[in-house]
Amino acid sequence: MSIDADGRIRSWSETPSAPHFVPPQGAIDAHCHVFGPAADFPFSAKAKYLPQDAGPDMLFALRDRLGFDRNVIVQASCHGTDNAATLDAIAKSGGRARGVAVVDPAISDAELARLHDGGIRGIRFNFLKRLVDDAPKDLFLDVAARLPIGWHVVVYFEADILAELRPFLDAIPVPLVIDHMGRPDVSQGPDGADMRAFRRLLESREDIHFKATCPDRLDSAGPPWEDFARAVGPLVADYPDRALWGTDWPHPNMQDAIPDDGALVDVIPRIAPTSDLQRKLLIDNPRKLYWPDE
Repeated sequence: MSIDADGRIRSWSETPSAPHFVPPQGAIDAHCHVFGPAADFPFSAKAKYLPQDAGPDMLFALRDRLGFDRNVIVQASCHGTDNAATLDAIAKSGGRARGVAVVDPAISDAELARLHDGGIRGIRFNFLKRLVDDAPKDLFLDVAARLPIGWHVVVYFEADILAELRPFLDAIPVPLVIDHMGRPDVSQGPDGADMRAFRRLLESREDIHFKATCPDRLDSAGPPWEDFARAVGPLVADYPDRALWGTDWPHPNMQDAIPDDGALVDVIPRIAPTSDLQRKLLIDNPRKLYWPDE
């Protein structure tokens, strides 16, 4: 674990490998974050972790090294509901980034409009108790009903609470994106209980996308993440128009098992083996959500 003099942790590789897989031109990293820089964008007083700076210059350098064209920057929980760091990164991207915000449910319509003008296209609801103190479902539904046209809701949860969340998910009145497939136990395989429950969720609505992401989080066996590829490949094949992919850089809370971003990219052809699947996963599906006018 790398900890600096201020006690802040590093969760990303300083020397990521260049991937063997070459993403198709126009590929989008649809799940990544920025941390700070803290001198300009302080972390929330409620943050459950304090990372070292990982700002837009680092993110865009990694984007280019991995062969991607665009980013979708998801507000990290360490910044709470102050989306300034995410908006700053989008503004510095030259039109090559969009974002997902975390908001106070009491946010005004005027502030939602300001976020839209800054490149935000969705809001995120986090139900991981180790990362957030409170997740008020009723208030979340209220703000979801006031989102600008074309926005969606991103939901982050773990598989063991999916059944509990179903009434809430069913009631959200805009399209959904599920982070990391709801963190199934991929060691169960493609037909395991967690994946079957997640498929039932996908079958319940046609407007649910999912992120086929984070083998480093979901596959405890470690690289080359065989269980992840075996469990997730059939999901991408069966729902090709709903799958997204992203690096999850700078890998919040993964400081004890920092993944190699090049190796993460090399998982893509193992879960999307054809050029058609790769184009849907990396270009068509994220563009539909974040750049729908193109």
